[in-house]
Amino acid sequence: MTTIRLTAAQAMVKWLSVQMAEDGTPFIAGAWAIFGHGNVAGLGEALHGIGDGLPTWRGHNEQTMAHAAIAYAKQLGRRHAVMVTSSIGPGALNMVTAAGVAHVNRLPVLFVPGDVFANRGPDPVLQQVEDFTDGTVSANDCFRPVSRYFDRITRPEHLLTALPRALRVMTDPADCGPVTLAFCQDVQAEAHDWPLAFFAPKVWRIRRPQPDPVELSQIAALIRAAANPVLVAGGGVHYSGATDILRSFASTTGIPVVETQAGKSALPWDHPLNMGAVGVTGTAAANAVAAAADLVIGVGTRFQDFTTGSWALFARPGRRLVSINVAAHDAMKHGAEPLCADARDALEALLPLLREQEWPRPDPALKAGWFAAVDPLTAAPEAAAGNALATDQQVIGAVQRAAGPDTVVMCAAGTMPGELHKLWKATRPMSYHMEYGFSCMGYEIAGAMGIRMAEPDRDVICMLGDGSYMMANSELATAVMMGLKITVVITDNRGFGCINRLQMATGGAEFNNLLKDARGGANSRIDFAAHAASMGAVSVRVRDIAGLEQALARAKDESGPVVVVIDTDPYPSTPFGGHWWDVAVPEVSDRAEVRAARAAYEERLRAQSAG
Repeated sequence: MTTIRLTAAQAMVKWLSVQMAEDGTPFIAGAWAIFGHGNVAGLGEALHGIGDGLPTWRGHNEQTMAHAAIAYAKQLGRRHAVMVTSSIGPGALNMVTAAGVAHVNRLPVLFVPGDVFANRGPDPVLQQVEDFTDGTVSANDCFRPVSRYFDRITRPEHLLTALPRALRVMTDPADCGPVTLAFCQDVQAEAHDWPLAFFAPKVWRIRRPQPDPVELSQIAALIRAAANPVLVAGGGVHYSGATDILRSFASTTGIPVVETQAGKSALPWDHPLNMGAVGVTGTAAANAVAAAADLVIGVGTRFQDFTTGSWALFARPGRRLVSINVAAHDAMKHGAEPLCADARDALEALLPLLREQEWPRPDPALKAGWFAAVDPLTAAPEAAAGNALATDQQVIGAVQRAAGPDTVVMCAAGTMPGELHKLWKATRPMSYHMEYGFSCMGYEIAGAMGIRMAEPDRDVICMLGDGSYMMANSELATAVMMGLKITVVITDNRGFGCINRLQMATGGAEFNNLLKDARGGANSRIDFAAHAASMGAVSVRVRDIAGLEQALARAKDESGPVVVVIDTDPYPSTPFGGHWWDVAVPEVSDRAEVRAARAAYEERLRAQSAG
């Protein structure tokens, strides 16, 4: 057997560099790295040695560089992924939140945190977390519940099995998610004689599970028997490349389509059968169709509570549920009749079985009425508005008018996800990038960077509030350093406006969300434009929507990151559409507002149970 002598770290990066995607390029596009004592000597030397064979990028925060990796994988439909490495201790734990983002959203990323010494010679090493009852535990065990596969590399030859298992998970549409290989720092530097055959290039094909004939027949029969079916398009529509067949399926059958946050842009906004966003942040048109449906057909969705209105939206008596999903875990939720299969191939197999039947198309007045109601909210304000603060809806309108055919709008948390879900008019697949599985504040700027790296020719507009900006802004400096052109629109409502509204809606007093209601909040003096400029971005604070439109137009001529800050009103939200969301209200309170909110909450619970 021919062998080659390499350290374990050198073997890892050499092996990863020859694992190919179906398009002939490496499946692992590169590595985000922040080095510390747990990975600088082993992995650091290995990554330096391989050079452009596995490019290394430097982040400023372990969590956010992982967010960039996640956004990269999401924007490319899970067909490529990135490795992220940190030292042990704080660096590793910083990545656990990002692992949660990847796990919830079913997105591939390879986490390689350094770990303690396998030989335990210097035990305890700097930053080591000691478990008083279990000598095998380290800080990296925190990755276990947020990893689809976890392994600890305590001997070099463990990589011979661990690495193929890792890529198997990351390229499996049903199991897809984050992998953690906790890499003991002494093992990284240890040499081993590796079989040369281990480094032979391999192409990882993303399989398309085919519909089971019995399940296919049963689902087709359910659809044929339905009077008013509706199709819920989730993120799996994008990942399976099913947008074209979805359009054909809807156009041929007349079955209306509603979109989750992850599924939005599966159909163009103006397709007559795209009724828009569904659920808690849904349009009135989509939710009306969903409420009247006697059969709900989920395609590539995990039926999050925002999609289902906490399972109170699909309220028609006798309503049935079908779930088309590659993962049995998702396909069988809430008693759904499953069709465990690739979304594209499932729809292609179903369509011939339904061609002799066409369902009544939704009343066009539903959709027309929705836009008649909300378009004025996104329109530019009249000059007579004077010094009134801009609303989030007006900001979205300005960004929409500045957007072109190659624009990707993205966000993650706070006010904007709900408003964008309702109001943004997506024109092509993957032009709407929302992290709303984990809704992780701080994903936005790093995520925008990852999108731009994935699709360098796209115009990427990142929308976030001042709260998310304060959570994680350091990768703006990385975007400047790397010359990544992104446009960041910061809506400054001086606090956590979204949660403040939820607090008020559940009877609570305004408390600790807006800065004005926080202890010492009146002392806050944050100049976001100056802060962004200090990191090298082109930045400007604008006074109104007209100024925002001018700044967005100028941003097109810049070659690097542009930040535009605008003050907004924290209180208004779109008064139309939406649906109840189950947020528990206290049963006991001294405040009359809370008691009234509890009474209304119990009424909704009774209605939910009755449905």
